[in-house]
Amino acid sequence: MKRLSRILSAAGLALGLALTGVPAWAQQQPPQPVQIKPASPAALAAAKEILAMKKANEMYAGAVPNIVQQAKGALIQSNLNYQKDLNEVAVIVAQSLAGRENEIGEGMAKVYANEFTEQELKDLVTFYKSPLGQKLLTTEPRAIQFSMSYMNQWAQQFAETVNAQFRAEMRKRGKEI
Repeated sequence: MKRLSRILSAAGLALGLALTGVPAWAQQQPPQPVQIKPASPAALAAAKEILAMKKANEMYAGAVPNIVQQAKGALIQSNLNYQKDLNEVAVIVAQSLAGRENEIGEGMAKVYANEFTEQELKDLVTFYKSPLGQKLLTTEPRAIQFSMSYMNQWAQQFAETVNAQFRAEMRKRGKEI
């Protein structure tokens, strides 16, 4: 469960709470609005049930405090004289906005209801309640973690191959790099 929490925390971080890995040009572009068609109450309920089974709320549980801390950090950088006040105000802001991360869950349910038909969502609920579905829910986070680890390892090894090939090609041109 601790491993799942770490994976989901990392996924939550990637949710947009920290844009440090995003190229500057992408950060400057306004987000494209998602066109979501209205969904039936039954489709939304099934989508919420799926998200609950997948423990999706763990991905965004810390969204409000994380964003408050980021805003505070940015404000402190340009207002060093107000650091004490900004630290105190951050607590007030976080408390006043507590619970707003639930809006993410509502939005995710709407996205699921937009991407799947009501029947497909009901079928997914049935699947996730089946033994195989339960196994998927419990083992998929670990499989994703191992897959990401494998991809990182492969990328490092492949980068070495690419670098070696660059050096070899440059050597053919009489240039050592």
